[in-house]
Amino acid sequence: MLHKLKTTILAILLVAAGTATAQKVSVQGTINGLKGDGNKVVVGAVAGNKVQPIDTVAIDKKGNFKFDATSTAPALYLLNFTNIEKSTLHLMLEPGDKVTLDLACNDTLAFLHVVSAKGSPNVQLYQQFNEILFQHAKKARQFDDEYILPSTSEQRKNELSQQMQQLQISQNIAVRKLLEQNTTVLMSAFLVTYFDNDAETYADLFEAIDKGLKEHYADNQFVKYVAAKVRSTLGPGRMAPEIAMPDPDGKIRKLSDLRGKVVMVDFWASWCGPCRMENPNVVRLYKKYHSKGFEIYSVSLDRDRAKWLTAIDQDNLEWSNHVSDLNGWTSSGGATYGINSVPATVLIDRQGRIIARNLRGQQLADKLKEIFGE
Repeated sequence: MLHKLKTTILAILLVAAGTATAQKVSVQGTINGLKGDGNKVVVGAVAGNKVQPIDTVAIDKKGNFKFDATSTAPALYLLNFTNIEKSTLHLMLEPGDKVTLDLACNDTLAFLHVVSAKGSPNVQLYQQFNEILFQHAKKARQFDDEYILPSTSEQRKNELSQQMQQLQISQNIAVRKLLEQNTTVLMSAFLVTYFDNDAETYADLFEAIDKGLKEHYADNQFVKYVAAKVRSTLGPGRMAPEIAMPDPDGKIRKLSDLRGKVVMVDFWASWCGPCRMENPNVVRLYKKYHSKGFEIYSVSLDRDRAKWLTAIDQDNLEWSNHVSDLNGWTSSGGATYGINSVPATVLIDRQGRIIARNLRGQQLADKLKEIFGE
């Protein structure tokens, strides 16, 4: 259930101007919950498309470890702990940093918890990010444990599925808020890749981080990556990419066939509680503005055809442009627009250009009123 940062982004070395004087970086840590003897920390620095080995250091019987390195520029260091599943830590260290870490190994969650991190804004930001994921993991485990119980009813499983979806939405909101508050901290340029698969939805966040870092880290490759992502984001004014998917009868319906209309592409699913709650508002707006040229193109991220069709009927989604390849999160339409959470919307003008993204509720009503009038 946890989002994972893309490994391709990890493989970037942060290189500064070549004549800078090398300075020492130092990391001292304690890890609790380790089992067995002979535990070690394998330290590497990201260099190009590879992780360059830096050191392998022993962890003493009290869980203490330490390593030093020299650096002329900010660099991303990876710490992997032997005998711990999913143990990689990501530390953005700048020349001269002296960092202390307090870690805890949680075997139940297969999670390496950063209890505290001191010594630089970069490691402190990473600790806050790690805490959000840790709290999410604890709650998700509770849902998962109940879901697999033989005594759990189908109704309760549906409720749990919706709660898990809402939990993921809450995590995304928390991560977004954290990064919005730290747009001038270099680690944000790495952590924002958490939203890499949905960069269009979070275009304003990528843009804010780009703006906050480019003055002091213009040559930094993570910052350059964020800047490139901003340029490539499907935001307002961009032409909407094509979607061509089957409707319930197997007929291929193309988004481009609705050119000349104002179209809302609505990414949803029958199991998505927030989607179903929003549907009455969407139906109301469709009835109000359809005669003036408003269309809806609904892309379902369902896997179960029967549940998809039942939800269309139950929610009175009376328009004809319902499509799905029944591939869930790997939906081709969702992939085209970088969708990794629902509900999500894209509003498109009569010429096929994007007007706005993720308008719902009153915001959607206000925008349609602006376009069509009362």
